[in-house]
Amino acid sequence: MFRFSNIIISATIVIILALAFGGGFLLGQSHGPIGSTGTDIIDEAWDIIHSRYVEKDRLDSTNMSRAAIEGIIDALNDPYTAYLTIEELYQFATSLQGEYAGIGAYVTIQDGNLTILAPIDGSPAEAAGLKAGDIILEIDGESVVGLDLDIAASKMRGEAGTTVKLLILPVDETEPMEIEITRAIIELPSLVYEMREDIAYITIYMFTGHTNSELTKVIQEMEQAGAKGIVIDIRSNGGGLLDSAVAVASHFLESGIVATTRNDEGTLKEYYVDTDALRTYLPVVVLVNEGTASAAEVLAGALQDYGRAVIAGNITYGKGSATGVFTLQDGSAINITIARWYTPSGRVIEGNGIVPDIKLEQTGEDAVQWAIDYLKSNNPG
Repeated sequence: MFRFSNIIISATIVIILALAFGGGFLLGQSHGPIGSTGTDIIDEAWDIIHSRYVEKDRLDSTNMSRAAIEGIIDALNDPYTAYLTIEELYQFATSLQGEYAGIGAYVTIQDGNLTILAPIDGSPAEAAGLKAGDIILEIDGESVVGLDLDIAASKMRGEAGTTVKLLILPVDETEPMEIEITRAIIELPSLVYEMREDIAYITIYMFTGHTNSELTKVIQEMEQAGAKGIVIDIRSNGGGLLDSAVAVASHFLESGIVATTRNDEGTLKEYYVDTDALRTYLPVVVLVNEGTASAAEVLAGALQDYGRAVIAGNITYGKGSATGVFTLQDGSAINITIARWYTPSGRVIEGNGIVPDIKLEQTGEDAVQWAIDYLKSNNPG
Protein backbone atom coordinates (compact mmCIF):
# COMPACT_ATOMS: atom_id res chain seq x y z
CA MET A 1 0.00 0.00 0.00
CA PHE A 2 1.35 3.41 -0.92
CA ARG A 3 2.02 5.96 1.79
CA PHE A 4 2.32 9.64 1.08
CA SER A 5 2.93 12.76 3.12
CA ASN A 6 2.31 15.85 1.01
CA ILE A 7 -0.57 17.92 -0.24
CA ILE A 8 -0.56 17.98 -3.99
CA ILE A 9 -2.49 20.46 -6.04
CA SER A 10 -2.50 20.28 -9.79
CA ALA A 11 -4.69 20.90 -12.80
CA THR A 12 -4.97 20.13 -16.50
CA ILE A 13 -1.63 19.72 -18.27
CA VAL A 14 -0.45 16.10 -18.48
CA ILE A 15 3.04 14.74 -18.43
CA ILE A 16 2.81 11.60 -20.54
CA LEU A 17 3.25 8.46 -18.49
CA ALA A 18 3.60 10.45 -15.33
CA LEU A 19 0.26 11.77 -14.21
CA ALA A 20 -2.76 13.60 -15.44
CA PHE A 21 -2.85 16.89 -13.58
CA GLY A 22 -6.42 16.82 -12.42
CA GLY A 23 -6.60 17.80 -8.81
CA GLY A 24 -4.72 18.54 -5.65
CA PHE A 25 -3.90 15.79 -3.28
CA LEU A 26 -3.35 15.26 0.43
CA LEU A 27 -1.58 11.93 0.26
CA GLY A 28 -0.99 9.42 3.01
CA GLN A 29 -4.46 9.43 4.46
CA SER A 30 -5.59 6.19 6.02
CA HIS A 31 -8.92 4.69 5.01
CA GLY A 32 -11.34 6.30 7.40
CA PRO A 33 -14.80 5.12 8.49
CA ILE A 34 -17.61 5.61 6.02
CA GLY A 35 -21.05 6.58 7.24
CA SER A 36 -23.92 4.15 6.73
CA THR A 37 -26.21 6.70 5.06
CA GLY A 38 -27.12 5.32 1.66
CA THR A 39 -24.82 2.32 1.88
CA ASP A 40 -27.62 -0.02 2.98
CA ILE A 41 -29.34 0.51 -0.38
CA ILE A 42 -26.09 -0.09 -2.25
CA ASP A 43 -25.53 -3.32 -0.32
CA GLU A 44 -29.11 -4.39 -1.01
CA ALA A 45 -28.76 -3.78 -4.74
CA TRP A 46 -25.41 -5.62 -4.77
CA ASP A 47 -26.95 -8.67 -3.06
CA ILE A 48 -29.95 -8.74 -5.39
CA ILE A 49 -27.76 -8.57 -8.49
CA HIS A 50 -25.48 -11.35 -7.28
CA SER A 51 -28.32 -13.61 -6.19
CA ARG A 52 -30.82 -13.08 -8.99
CA TYR A 53 -29.01 -11.95 -12.15
CA VAL A 54 -29.59 -14.53 -14.87
CA GLU A 55 -26.04 -14.85 -16.23
CA LYS A 56 -23.78 -15.40 -13.26
CA ASP A 57 -20.65 -15.62 -15.43
CA ARG A 58 -21.06 -11.92 -16.29
CA LEU A 59 -20.73 -10.89 -12.65
CA ASP A 60 -17.20 -9.56 -12.13
CA SER A 61 -16.99 -8.20 -8.59
CA THR A 62 -13.79 -6.26 -9.25
CA ASN A 63 -15.16 -4.44 -12.27
CA MET A 64 -18.52 -3.91 -10.60
CA SER A 65 -16.90 -2.44 -7.51
CA ARG A 66 -14.87 -0.03 -9.60
CA ALA A 67 -17.93 0.94 -11.63
CA ALA A 68 -19.89 1.58 -8.43
CA ILE A 69 -17.15 3.81 -7.04
CA GLU A 70 -16.81 5.69 -10.31
CA GLY A 71 -20.58 6.16 -10.46
CA ILE A 72 -20.63 7.70 -6.99
CA ILE A 73 -17.72 9.97 -7.91
CA ASP A 74 -19.37 11.01 -11.18
CA ALA A 75 -22.46 12.08 -9.24
CA LEU A 76 -20.30 14.65 -7.39
CA ASN A 77 -19.62 16.46 -10.68
CA ASP A 78 -16.16 17.36 -9.36
CA PRO A 79 -13.40 17.17 -12.01
CA TYR A 80 -10.73 16.78 -9.32
CA THR A 81 -12.28 13.77 -7.61
CA ALA A 82 -11.43 10.44 -9.22
CA TYR A 83 -10.82 6.73 -8.81
CA LEU A 84 -7.22 5.53 -9.24
CA THR A 85 -6.33 1.97 -10.17
CA ILE A 86 -3.27 0.39 -8.59
CA GLU A 87 -1.26 1.16 -11.72
CA GLU A 88 -2.49 4.75 -11.90
CA LEU A 89 -1.65 5.28 -8.25
CA TYR A 90 1.84 3.89 -8.76
CA GLN A 91 2.48 6.04 -11.82
CA PHE A 92 1.20 9.07 -9.97
CA ALA A 93 3.37 8.45 -6.92
CA THR A 94 6.56 7.86 -8.87
CA SER A 95 6.01 10.86 -11.13
CA LEU A 96 5.96 13.21 -8.16
CA GLN A 97 9.46 12.04 -7.30
CA GLY A 98 10.63 13.10 -10.74
CA GLU A 99 10.80 9.61 -12.23
CA TYR A 100 8.28 7.55 -14.20
CA ALA A 101 7.98 4.97 -16.96
CA GLY A 102 6.79 6.23 -20.31
CA ILE A 103 7.70 7.87 -23.60
CA GLY A 104 8.68 11.21 -22.09
CA ALA A 105 6.73 14.11 -23.54
CA TYR A 106 4.48 16.92 -22.40
CA VAL A 107 1.00 16.88 -23.95
CA THR A 108 -2.13 18.98 -23.72
CA ILE A 109 -5.40 19.55 -25.55
CA GLN A 110 -5.18 22.35 -28.11
CA ASP A 111 -8.10 23.19 -30.40
CA GLY A 112 -9.63 19.85 -29.51
CA ASN A 113 -6.52 17.88 -30.47
CA LEU A 114 -4.18 15.86 -28.28
CA THR A 115 -0.99 17.79 -28.95
CA ILE A 116 2.67 17.44 -28.05
CA LEU A 117 3.92 20.43 -26.07
CA ALA A 118 7.51 19.22 -26.06
CA PRO A 119 9.48 15.97 -25.86
CA ILE A 120 11.73 15.61 -22.84
CA ASP A 121 15.43 15.79 -23.59
CA GLY A 122 16.92 12.32 -24.04
CA SER A 123 13.53 10.61 -23.94
CA PRO A 124 12.14 7.90 -26.24
CA ALA A 125 9.72 10.53 -27.57
CA GLU A 126 12.60 12.73 -28.65
CA ALA A 127 14.47 9.78 -30.16
CA ALA A 128 11.33 8.88 -32.16
CA GLY A 129 11.25 12.36 -33.63
CA LEU A 130 8.21 13.79 -31.85
CA LYS A 131 8.14 17.58 -31.95
CA ALA A 132 6.17 20.41 -30.35
CA GLY A 133 2.92 20.83 -32.25
CA ASP A 134 2.62 17.22 -33.41
CA ILE A 135 -0.94 15.94 -33.04
CA ILE A 136 -1.66 12.45 -31.70
CA LEU A 137 -4.54 10.87 -33.63
CA GLU A 138 -4.49 7.29 -32.36
CA ILE A 139 -2.93 5.30 -29.52
CA ASP A 140 -2.42 1.61 -30.27
CA GLY A 141 -4.97 1.84 -33.07
CA GLU A 142 -7.64 3.59 -30.99
CA SER A 143 -8.78 7.09 -31.90
CA VAL A 144 -8.21 9.70 -29.21
CA VAL A 145 -11.15 11.83 -30.40
CA GLY A 146 -13.33 12.60 -27.40
CA LEU A 147 -10.93 11.11 -24.85
CA ASP A 148 -10.23 13.08 -21.70
CA LEU A 149 -6.65 14.19 -21.33
CA ASP A 150 -5.97 11.93 -18.36
CA ILE A 151 -7.44 8.89 -20.10
CA ALA A 152 -5.36 9.52 -23.21
CA ALA A 153 -2.26 9.86 -21.06
CA SER A 154 -3.00 6.65 -19.18
CA LYS A 155 -3.21 4.77 -22.47
CA MET A 156 0.35 5.83 -23.23
CA ARG A 157 1.66 4.79 -19.83
CA GLY A 158 3.16 1.37 -19.28
CA GLU A 159 6.11 -0.61 -18.06
CA ALA A 160 9.59 0.23 -19.23
CA GLY A 161 10.55 -1.91 -22.24
CA THR A 162 7.01 -2.21 -23.59
CA THR A 163 5.95 -0.42 -26.76
CA VAL A 164 3.13 1.88 -27.78
CA LYS A 165 2.07 2.74 -31.34
CA LEU A 166 1.03 6.31 -32.05
CA LEU A 167 -0.57 7.69 -35.20
CA ILE A 168 0.87 11.19 -35.47
CA LEU A 169 0.04 14.16 -37.67
CA PRO A 170 3.41 15.94 -37.67
CA VAL A 171 3.36 19.70 -37.31
CA ASP A 172 3.18 21.47 -40.71
CA GLU A 173 2.42 18.14 -42.46
CA THR A 174 -0.82 16.98 -44.08
CA GLU A 175 -0.36 13.20 -43.94
CA PRO A 176 -0.29 11.20 -40.69
CA MET A 177 2.42 8.68 -39.87
CA GLU A 178 2.61 5.79 -37.43
CA ILE A 179 5.50 5.47 -35.02
CA GLU A 180 6.29 2.85 -32.41
CA ILE A 181 7.96 3.99 -29.21
CA THR A 182 9.55 1.82 -26.53
CA ARG A 183 8.73 3.09 -23.07
CA ALA A 184 11.57 3.75 -20.64
CA ILE A 185 12.23 5.09 -17.16
CA ILE A 186 12.30 8.87 -17.49
CA GLU A 187 14.10 11.04 -14.99
CA LEU A 188 12.29 14.33 -15.21
CA PRO A 189 13.89 17.54 -13.98
CA SER A 190 11.19 19.75 -12.54
CA LEU A 191 12.89 22.89 -13.81
CA VAL A 192 15.47 24.12 -16.30
CA TYR A 193 17.70 27.19 -16.04
CA GLU A 194 19.85 29.32 -18.27
CA MET A 195 21.43 32.75 -18.16
CA ARG A 196 20.14 35.28 -20.69
CA GLU A 197 22.95 37.82 -20.47
CA ASP A 198 22.65 38.95 -16.81
CA ILE A 199 19.10 37.63 -16.30
CA ALA A 200 18.44 34.16 -14.91
CA TYR A 201 15.63 32.45 -16.84
CA ILE A 202 14.05 29.60 -14.86
CA THR A 203 11.24 27.41 -16.22
CA ILE A 204 9.45 25.31 -13.60
CA TYR A 205 7.50 22.48 -15.26
CA MET A 206 5.96 20.99 -12.12
CA PHE A 207 6.45 21.00 -8.37
CA THR A 208 7.97 17.68 -7.29
CA GLY A 209 10.00 16.39 -4.38
CA HIS A 210 13.16 17.53 -6.18
CA THR A 211 12.17 21.09 -7.13
CA ASN A 212 13.46 22.77 -3.98
CA SER A 213 16.91 21.18 -4.17
CA GLU A 214 17.11 21.92 -7.90
CA LEU A 215 16.21 25.57 -7.32
CA THR A 216 18.71 25.90 -4.46
CA LYS A 217 21.47 24.82 -6.82
CA VAL A 218 20.23 27.23 -9.49
CA ILE A 219 20.27 30.17 -7.08
CA GLN A 220 23.86 29.40 -6.15
CA GLU A 221 24.88 29.14 -9.80
CA MET A 222 23.09 32.28 -10.98
CA GLU A 223 24.60 34.39 -8.22
CA GLN A 224 28.05 33.18 -9.21
CA ALA A 225 27.18 34.09 -12.81
CA GLY A 226 26.35 37.66 -11.76
CA ALA A 227 22.59 37.55 -12.31
CA LYS A 228 20.81 40.87 -11.82
CA GLY A 229 17.27 39.64 -12.18
CA ILE A 230 15.14 36.49 -12.45
CA VAL A 231 12.38 35.41 -14.82
CA ILE A 232 10.34 32.49 -13.45
CA ASP A 233 8.28 30.87 -16.20
CA ILE A 234 5.36 28.83 -14.85
CA ARG A 235 3.18 29.05 -17.93
CA SER A 236 1.29 25.76 -18.43
CA ASN A 237 2.60 24.47 -15.09
CA GLY A 238 -0.28 22.35 -13.82
CA GLY A 239 0.85 22.10 -10.22
CA GLY A 240 2.32 19.40 -8.01
CA LEU A 241 3.27 19.24 -4.35
CA LEU A 242 2.05 22.08 -2.15
CA ASP A 243 5.08 21.66 0.12
CA SER A 244 7.28 22.10 -2.95
CA ALA A 245 5.54 25.34 -3.94
CA VAL A 246 5.93 26.62 -0.37
CA ALA A 247 9.63 25.71 -0.42
CA VAL A 248 10.12 27.53 -3.73
CA ALA A 249 8.34 30.64 -2.42
CA SER A 250 10.62 30.55 0.62
CA HIS A 251 13.63 31.39 -1.55
CA PHE A 252 12.05 34.77 -2.31
CA LEU A 253 10.21 35.66 0.91
CA GLU A 254 11.68 36.40 4.33
CA SER A 255 8.77 35.29 6.49
CA GLY A 256 5.02 34.91 6.68
CA ILE A 257 2.28 32.67 5.33
CA VAL A 258 2.62 31.27 1.82
CA ALA A 259 -0.81 29.63 1.64
CA THR A 260 -3.74 28.60 3.82
CA THR A 261 -6.06 25.63 3.40
CA ARG A 262 -9.58 25.24 4.81
CA ASN A 263 -11.05 21.75 5.14
CA ASP A 264 -14.64 20.48 5.26
CA GLU A 265 -14.91 21.33 8.97
CA GLY A 266 -13.66 24.86 8.42
CA THR A 267 -10.30 24.16 10.03
CA LEU A 268 -7.50 26.33 8.74
CA LYS A 269 -3.95 25.18 8.17
CA GLU A 270 -1.26 27.73 7.43
CA TYR A 271 1.89 27.04 5.44
CA TYR A 272 4.78 29.28 6.41
CA VAL A 273 7.97 30.44 4.74
CA ASP A 274 10.99 28.29 5.54
CA THR A 275 13.26 30.90 7.10
CA ASP A 276 16.30 28.63 6.65
CA ALA A 277 15.97 28.55 2.85
CA LEU A 278 18.70 30.03 0.68
CA ARG A 279 17.29 33.43 -0.17
CA THR A 280 17.68 35.72 -3.15
CA TYR A 281 16.69 39.37 -3.20
CA LEU A 282 16.99 39.90 -6.95
CA PRO A 283 14.00 41.42 -8.76
CA VAL A 284 11.61 38.84 -10.20
CA VAL A 285 9.10 38.61 -13.04
CA VAL A 286 6.78 35.57 -13.01
CA LEU A 287 5.22 34.57 -16.33
CA VAL A 288 1.76 32.95 -16.11
CA ASN A 289 -1.01 31.90 -18.48
CA GLU A 290 -4.35 30.11 -18.50
CA GLY A 291 -2.52 26.80 -17.97
CA THR A 292 -0.83 27.97 -14.75
CA ALA A 293 -2.66 26.09 -12.02
CA SER A 294 -2.78 24.99 -8.41
CA ALA A 295 0.70 24.76 -6.87
CA ALA A 296 1.90 27.17 -9.55
CA GLU A 297 -0.90 29.54 -8.53
CA VAL A 298 0.21 29.18 -4.90
CA LEU A 299 3.63 30.49 -5.88
CA ALA A 300 2.31 33.30 -8.08
CA GLY A 301 -0.32 34.34 -5.53
CA ALA A 302 2.15 34.46 -2.64
CA LEU A 303 4.78 36.46 -4.52
CA GLN A 304 2.07 38.83 -5.76
CA ASP A 305 0.52 39.36 -2.32
CA TYR A 306 3.88 40.29 -0.81
CA GLY A 307 4.81 42.47 -3.78
CA ARG A 308 7.89 40.33 -4.26
CA ALA A 309 7.44 39.76 -7.99
CA VAL A 310 5.68 41.24 -10.99
CA ILE A 311 3.17 38.72 -12.32
CA ALA A 312 2.81 39.03 -16.09
CA GLY A 313 0.79 37.18 -18.70
CA ASN A 314 -2.84 36.07 -18.66
CA ILE A 315 -5.23 35.14 -15.85
CA THR A 316 -4.41 31.71 -14.46
CA TYR A 317 -6.50 28.53 -14.42
CA GLY A 318 -8.22 29.01 -11.07
CA LYS A 319 -7.61 25.69 -9.34
CA GLY A 320 -7.79 26.44 -5.64
CA SER A 321 -8.56 23.06 -4.11
CA ALA A 322 -6.62 20.23 -2.56
CA THR A 323 -7.66 16.60 -2.68
CA GLY A 324 -6.79 13.59 -0.58
CA VAL A 325 -5.69 10.23 -1.93
CA PHE A 326 -7.10 7.46 0.24
CA THR A 327 -5.89 3.92 -0.44
CA LEU A 328 -8.48 1.14 -0.51
CA GLN A 329 -8.13 -2.47 0.61
CA ASP A 330 -7.23 -3.76 -2.85
CA GLY A 331 -4.45 -1.19 -3.35
CA SER A 332 -6.47 1.15 -5.55
CA ALA A 333 -7.43 4.58 -4.27
CA ILE A 334 -9.92 7.39 -4.40
CA ASN A 335 -8.85 10.98 -4.75
CA ILE A 336 -11.42 13.39 -3.34
CA THR A 337 -11.50 17.14 -2.84
CA ILE A 338 -10.93 17.81 0.85
CA ALA A 339 -9.91 21.46 1.12
CA ARG A 340 -9.78 24.87 -0.55
CA TRP A 341 -6.69 27.02 -0.42
CA TYR A 342 -6.14 30.75 -0.23
CA THR A 343 -3.33 33.20 -0.88
CA PRO A 344 -1.61 34.96 2.06
CA SER A 345 -4.06 37.88 1.83
CA GLY A 346 -7.02 35.49 1.83
CA ARG A 347 -7.87 35.60 -1.86
CA VAL A 348 -9.99 32.73 -3.18
CA ILE A 349 -8.35 31.19 -6.26
CA GLU A 350 -10.92 28.48 -7.04
CA GLY A 351 -12.76 29.65 -10.13
CA ASN A 352 -11.05 33.04 -10.08
CA GLY A 353 -7.39 32.45 -10.82
CA ILE A 354 -4.54 34.90 -10.33
CA VAL A 355 -5.02 38.15 -12.22
CA PRO A 356 -1.61 39.27 -13.49
CA ASP A 357 -0.20 42.67 -12.60
CA ILE A 358 0.55 43.18 -16.29
CA LYS A 359 -1.47 41.52 -19.03
CA LEU A 360 0.67 40.43 -21.98
CA GLU A 361 -0.25 40.08 -25.59
CA GLN A 362 3.12 38.43 -26.19
CA THR A 363 3.36 34.63 -26.01
CA GLY A 364 6.13 32.06 -26.22
CA GLU A 365 9.66 33.41 -26.50
CA ASP A 366 8.34 36.93 -27.08
CA ALA A 367 6.93 36.96 -23.54
CA VAL A 368 10.29 35.82 -22.16
CA GLN A 369 12.04 38.65 -23.98
CA TRP A 370 9.46 41.11 -22.67
CA ALA A 371 10.19 39.97 -19.10
CA ILE A 372 13.95 40.31 -19.61
CA ASP A 373 13.52 43.81 -21.07
CA TYR A 374 11.20 44.77 -18.20
CA LEU A 375 13.74 43.72 -15.59
CA LYS A 376 16.54 45.61 -17.33
CA SER A 377 14.55 48.80 -17.79
CA ASN A 378 13.06 48.84 -14.29
CA ASN A 379 16.14 47.68 -12.42
CA PRO A 380 19.13 49.25 -14.18
CA GLY A 381 22.42 47.94 -12.89
